[in-house]
Amino acid sequence: MSAMLDPQMTLANDKQEQFWNAVLTRDARFDGQFVFAVSSTGIFCRPSCPARRPRRDRVSFFSLPEAARQSGFRACKRCHPEKLPASDPQVELVRRACRLIEDSLEETMDLETLGNRLGLSSFHLQRTFKNIMGVTPREFSEACRTNRFKNAVRSGKSVTTAMYDAGYGSSSRLYERADAELGMTPATYSRGGATAQIDYAITKSPLGYLLVAATSKGLCSVTLGDNVSDLEANLRKEYAAAQIHNDDKTLTKIVQQIVAHLEGKQPHLSLPLDIRATAFQRQVWQALQQIPYGTTLSYGEVAAAIGRPTAVRAVARACATNPVALVIPCHRVIREDKSLGGYRWGVERKKQLLKTESAQRSTSKSR
Repeated sequence: MSAMLDPQMTLANDKQEQFWNAVLTRDARFDGQFVFAVSSTGIFCRPSCPARRPRRDRVSFFSLPEAARQSGFRACKRCHPEKLPASDPQVELVRRACRLIEDSLEETMDLETLGNRLGLSSFHLQRTFKNIMGVTPREFSEACRTNRFKNAVRSGKSVTTAMYDAGYGSSSRLYERADAELGMTPATYSRGGATAQIDYAITKSPLGYLLVAATSKGLCSVTLGDNVSDLEANLRKEYAAAQIHNDDKTLTKIVQQIVAHLEGKQPHLSLPLDIRATAFQRQVWQALQQIPYGTTLSYGEVAAAIGRPTAVRAVARACATNPVALVIPCHRVIREDKSLGGYRWGVERKKQLLKTESAQRSTSKSR
């Protein structure tokens, strides 16, 4: 799932459990209060949807259908969640704002103009919109443009036609956002990434096999695993249309730095990255890189550090989708009760990483 934004509804744990129970019981009283999205299917539904119930760890809650859609999910064709009226006046207000933004991508609508159309001050609109959507109206607008561009080129339109249809007034506006939102140039994206070149190397490490992959701009993947074939297969699946080559020589120095880091010999990694990220993911990943070597923060503390104190579950999701293990140290984030929580590469690896870092930090302090 490739999402442009990650405005997942941020709820306290008790509220999440309430909503999950509503999903399990198909409680129609909650229709219009939220939608739930399923990562394995890429679909979002209303709580009363008659479809088979998903696993809890695959479910995310969103306050608005628009938020789920901008995170890359599609509306269920069985329960039609986008047709539901909102049960909260503020939620309905934000939905109106979303529709105005989506219908006006061809023009530049600033916050004041949008507020005037809704009869609100810019300040009130900005605050209400971000509280409910998790992103600003401007971020939402940019995501809409990028999604429209992507859908257009996927359907066979030329880059130029897709650019203007998406509301980009000039090619410079599109290209200046291309790296962050597409992970490649628009022309390359329109060819399915066919001209992107990725070099990779695999080596043994203290945590099993380590795969390091990079474009000419920087690292795009750092993964850990138990066997070489699975690591290679996952890389090719992630970048299916790219030209991928095994090149140990080019990546020797970078691989050596990461292995030294795993062995506790190089506490700090500062390597160039070439990764795609949503606005929310970028915030979280930047915060993770600020966590000192040998220390940990809870998911709640990371959420507070980025100014989103209730976004604990969304932070956990951003950690789980980190494509460059170790370089962005998501292993340094643990649960509020000090238990380790999950780790994409296995909890035992997370435990060993934290043990090594803590020991090295203690050694450095005693010197």
